[in-house]
Amino acid sequence: MTQHALVFVARRDDKPAYREALLMLGRVALSRKLPPPEVLSGWESAQWIYDSVDGELRHEAAAAVAELPVDWALVPVEGRSKKLLVADMDSTIINVECLDELADFAGIKAEIAAITERAMRGELEFEPALRERVSKLKGLALGALQQAYDERVKLNPGARTLVTTMAKHGARCVLVSGGFTFFTARVAEAAGFHANRANVLLDDGAALTGAVQEPILGRAAKLEALQQEAKAIGATQADALAIGDGANDLDMIKASGLGVAYRAKPLVAAEAHAKIDFASLEAALFFQGYRREEFAD
Repeated sequence: MTQHALVFVARRDDKPAYREALLMLGRVALSRKLPPPEVLSGWESAQWIYDSVDGELRHEAAAAVAELPVDWALVPVEGRSKKLLVADMDSTIINVECLDELADFAGIKAEIAAITERAMRGELEFEPALRERVSKLKGLALGALQQAYDERVKLNPGARTLVTTMAKHGARCVLVSGGFTFFTARVAEAAGFHANRANVLLDDGAALTGAVQEPILGRAAKLEALQQEAKAIGATQADALAIGDGANDLDMIKASGLGVAYRAKPLVAAEAHAKIDFASLEAALFFQGYRREEFAD
């Protein structure tokens, strides 16, 4: 018998949504004669533990909160707290797509952003789409990279808490991006990641050459990174939490023990184990069973 936790998370400032989700999911639990929920964080997150799960429970839970601005997950209790975090960077850990912001400094943001959107939706293959976008940045002064980071890049709400809390409890945390090492190195340090992997923009010492170092880290490479990082710590893919928003994150999300779609494209949201559409990235901690008082300061 495998126990499962049905957990929901509301935004910290939305008490009405918390109350309503507690009521609606409570009815689902009551129909199965479960005891009252366990509160993981007052006005924010609560859970019910099911000794057995049938095929209808996920549908019942989804229907119960379909009109509510809350996130929820149904996860096995065993192995729930993950030993490895593998996270995408752009539009997941940070608020922007760095390549689009660099394009803004070159005066071609709309053109590049349109290609980015199609690639993230899975309509274009990631690697050729990346080469095409980078080629259009040929001649962009290197100073634009630091300016883009300083002026545009911010950690998304809950990002640092997610990373530092998992690290505090013994997990390895790795930032794996189809973006660029110039940004991942800085974001990894700011958020508390142990390591980062990304692509390398080539330059001539003064400006970008319009090329990216091969081989490109894309969809397959992200999955490979998850597998390598898990093996390195003596863990399995099931011991990993993978989180991202775009099509190039989908393989690692599906292969992980807990794959989370964060504000994700429809293709990714449909196939992830859980979604975060409303709450901060801290929701991924509640999904793992952490209580608010266990979060890193």
